[in-house]
Amino acid sequence: MAAPGFWDTPDEAQQVMQQLAAVKDSVEEHQRLVNHYNDLTVLWQLGMDEGEESLYAEVLEMVESVQKDLERLELSVLLSGEYDANNAILTLHAGAGGTEAQDWAQMLLRMYVRWAEKNSYKVETLDFLAGDEAGVKSATILVSGHNAYGYLKAEKGVHRLVRISPFDASARRHTSFAAVDVMPEIDDSVEIDIDPVDLRVDTFRASGAGGQHINKTDSAVRMTHMPTGVVVQCQSERSQIQNREQCMKLLRAKLFELERRKNDEKRAEIAGEYQAIEWGSQIRSYVFHPYSMVKDHRTNVETGNVQAVMDGELAAFIEAYLREESKK
Repeated sequence: MAAPGFWDTPDEAQQVMQQLAAVKDSVEEHQRLVNHYNDLTVLWQLGMDEGEESLYAEVLEMVESVQKDLERLELSVLLSGEYDANNAILTLHAGAGGTEAQDWAQMLLRMYVRWAEKNSYKVETLDFLAGDEAGVKSATILVSGHNAYGYLKAEKGVHRLVRISPFDASARRHTSFAAVDVMPEIDDSVEIDIDPVDLRVDTFRASGAGGQHINKTDSAVRMTHMPTGVVVQCQSERSQIQNREQCMKLLRAKLFELERRKNDEKRAEIAGEYQAIEWGSQIRSYVFHPYSMVKDHRTNVETGNVQAVMDGELAAFIEAYLREESKK
């Protein structure tokens, strides 16, 4: 690293500032918890000394507040994985089923964007392939902020929707699937060996929804890593150079995740616990009809407030997943 106060790249400077902000938030959270506990102790002692039963409701309210603070602190401790603090690269793929599945993928995309906004994360679209009639075939977004990957890794898997299709003139019930993949954004400190000879780079014209903002030059970039067959593409930036840089970020993350997955599968096979991830093995079901319910099949957490979930209220599912994983 360069001399104190100076950084070699804007990314390095941003990373240091994020780390500083995270440390500051942790210190403030700890101090807030200590203050709440001290206030609660004083109020409780006052009530005991004076025999003030009227303070009972206030003490109870403060106990609940301290309990919530402790739960938040416990959750932050669970996010201690090597890459949990990193930004997250989230990719959605619509399953089979045409427009119905593509509409479901777009609903999930909106859900994650809303979750990110509610939790003060920055969202950047890296790639977006619109559906034939509606929705989206695939999309990749970068969610930036402290612990973005730590939280969003809980969303990796197949998501299942059951509803009366708005695209079916007979108003029949349909089941749709969409796959969510989540990877940590990997900085230059992690060694990922990519030989330029192994890359095939194709350029094409970026397209925009409704024909708007269509580039007149071949600014969109698709990269294929020949040894592994991994393909990434980006068309969100206006220049080809910027899209190439974004593609390299995506490729680094995908190759890193591929290697990590291979290692995990090898360990699981040795332990005799490996199960193939298949399209039918959904992690969560969203039922709009004949009743309203969202249920996570890994933790059995469920809620009847489907609309709140689709508006980004994912805390209960994410927290339950992290606590479940911490027991393994």
